[in-house]
Amino acid sequence: MAIFDIQLPKSIAKALRLPQNSPRRQQLRVLKKLLKKSRFTQFGQKYRFDEVLMSKHPGRKFQELVPTYNYNSIYKEWWHLTLEGKPDVCWPGKIKFYALSSGTSEAASKYIPITSDLLKGNKIAMIKQLLSLRNYEDVPVKAIGKGWLMLGGSTDLQKETGYYAGDLSGITAKKTPFWFQPFYKPGKKIARQRDWNRKLEEIVAKAPEWDIGFIVGVPAWIQMCMEMIIEKYKLDNIHDMWPNLAFFVHGGVSFEPYKKGFEKLLGKPITYIETYLASEGFIAYQDRQHSKGMRLVTNEHIFFEFVPFDHKNFTADGDMVDNPEALMIHEVEEGKDYALLLSTSAGAWRYLIGDTIRFVDKERCEIVITGRTKHFLSLVGEHLSVDNMNKAIQVVSEEMNICVPEYTVVGEPEGNFFAHHWYVACDDVVNAELLGRKIDDKLKQINDDYAVERKSALRNVYLDVLQEEQFMEFMRLKGKVGGQHKFPRVLKGKMLEDWKKFLKGELV
Repeated sequence: MAIFDIQLPKSIAKALRLPQNSPRRQQLRVLKKLLKKSRFTQFGQKYRFDEVLMSKHPGRKFQELVPTYNYNSIYKEWWHLTLEGKPDVCWPGKIKFYALSSGTSEAASKYIPITSDLLKGNKIAMIKQLLSLRNYEDVPVKAIGKGWLMLGGSTDLQKETGYYAGDLSGITAKKTPFWFQPFYKPGKKIARQRDWNRKLEEIVAKAPEWDIGFIVGVPAWIQMCMEMIIEKYKLDNIHDMWPNLAFFVHGGVSFEPYKKGFEKLLGKPITYIETYLASEGFIAYQDRQHSKGMRLVTNEHIFFEFVPFDHKNFTADGDMVDNPEALMIHEVEEGKDYALLLSTSAGAWRYLIGDTIRFVDKERCEIVITGRTKHFLSLVGEHLSVDNMNKAIQVVSEEMNICVPEYTVVGEPEGNFFAHHWYVACDDVVNAELLGRKIDDKLKQINDDYAVERKSALRNVYLDVLQEEQFMEFMRLKGKVGGQHKFPRVLKGKMLEDWKKFLKGELV
């Protein structure tokens, strides 16, 4: 039996476009809506959006006329103009908000345009996700009307010349609708706090005053917050403080590595709901209990394309080639990895977001996130994905009855050959050599390429066990605490240099 039933007025149901339709038709409708709105912009004029709209096959024409972009290329050619205050560049009007997103590997901040149209699309997707709770069974109805603790970035945005910049979570919270404010925690005052440690301290101090039913955020930071509350008030578990806590809405990283440690903090089972909300838009959400993956938001504010994540379309460093093969939603296959291209209602066009996904149920448009185009290891052809790493960590953690909430992997030369060096966070007593051997064995089972290369050029696997606090401290030193920041699963470039300095005590 569903936990509640909602009968919506027809006008609202129509606005939310709840009835199911062909994903291909939905996506073409979204593409046309985006093109019509932006056809008089500089971008729309250069790439002949009117011609695309008049075409018999607008999807194909769009791909033919508009090149693909990554952040650096679209910023250099277009988005820098919006930061200078110029209107009608890639989307009508001036851009007044930017989400600061450094991802997990770049050193410099990225300025991702945020428009009222994008925020509107995000909100409709969020309402649809809330309504999808009708599909969940055996969860407490009363939890839905309790407080929602949303642990995100500061709503005290940076004021620049002509615009504001900050975390998308901070921009979204700042624009919280009035009807939601009584439920929203930690409230406007604490949400403005930029100092992450101060914010956590203030949340812990206020925790006894709240009756929380939902918590929303990145697993690592939510877990840290709950641990602080339990320690401060000498509790056995978080349900001693919040007995009505029933839902955890998470996203950004795979929850599996955190789950074992997370559940130690609970007094009873809760329902986990996965979301895929990036700075560029609300991409997907879990809309039914025990689903294989998250349903793509195909009918609102994002047009998706899918680039097969293979050697034809990407270099060994994870850079996309010019003119890659790009598929539309009706052309994808289950079980294959794709890099996402987005065209959005904020002026991102055929934009490589950097994530890789896999369809687990094409008919329902359900996906799982498998990693990042840059976050994989293929030094000698082992093609080791974040998805492979997560599975190995999950299985081995369960076998050894330990908790590994964080980890990262580095590729290293070893004479004329190569090695993988794992750094794992584990506060339990564990034999590092045994843990490394078990992870290596599990990867050989789930990845044939890895198994082959372990017999040839990939000569060794090393593993160091660190305290979880060391991973958190590195993120603090890098200025990546709270909000949507998460530890990269593969370290390369500047982040790898800084990590090595940190381990030597040279990064302060």
